[in-house]
Amino acid sequence: MGEKLIITNNIRRLRFFANEMTQAELAQKAGVTRQTIIALEAGKYLPSLELAFKISNAFVVPIEEVFECSTQKADAS
Repeated sequence: MGEKLIITNNIRRLRFFANEMTQAELAQKAGVTRQTIIALEAGKYLPSLELAFKISNAFVVPIEEVFECSTQKADAS
C-alpha cells in the first residue's frame, strides 16, 4: 500500500485575479492552445515542468501558487 500523488491547480482563480484573463490569453502567453488550458483547469491534464513554469511566469507568481501537490493513501486493490 503506497500513496497516490494528487496535483491540483489554481489557474481559474489566478486568471480571475489577473484582470479576468481569458483562457485564450493565458494559452498565448504559455505557448499552448486554449484547449490545453481548459484541460488543465478541469484537472484532466498534467502539464510538463516547462509548461508549469511558463504558466507561473504568465501570472508572475511562484509555481507553488499555481500548482499544489498532496498525497492520498492508495487503495489496496
